[in-house]
Amino acid sequence: MSLIFKYLQHGNPTITEKILRALPDWFGIEEATLEYIQNSTKFPMVVAYENNIPVGFLSIKKHSPFTSEIYVMGVAPDYHRKGVGKNILSECERILAQNKTEFLQVKTLDESRENEEYRRTRLFYKTMGFREVEVFPTLWGEANPCLLLIKKINDSK
Repeated sequence: MSLIFKYLQHGNPTITEKILRALPDWFGIEEATLEYIQNSTKFPMVVAYENNIPVGFLSIKKHSPFTSEIYVMGVAPDYHRKGVGKNILSECERILAQNKTEFLQVKTLDESRENEEYRRTRLFYKTMGFREVEVFPTLWGEANPCLLLIKKINDSK
């Protein structure tokens, strides 16, 4: 597999929609999915392409000069467990380090709500060096407790 990564100053809603719609087990709440799609142009995006076809992306939301957030990330199902997500995240971290960002955070579904897909999501982030910070039991509603994870960007000064 030969991937090319591109940094887009403004995200692309067509890419966002195509990939999120292919991931209904993660993005099955229509209102939230539409919000990700609509907001995708507000944030920079790292996109992985194979043969000029987008196969994964990560949108970056800057909160302060020191901290950014993975606003939304998705990898096409046929590319799961092939290093695409890891490589997109690594490219994102490289860009953030160049911009002197010190921390990267992400929110995901907490383990108190059993869900196999999000168990794998948490495992991915933990494997990539993220650490649990706090659970917000009602941020996304009582049925969807939110876990905040954070990672120190290694090359930051």
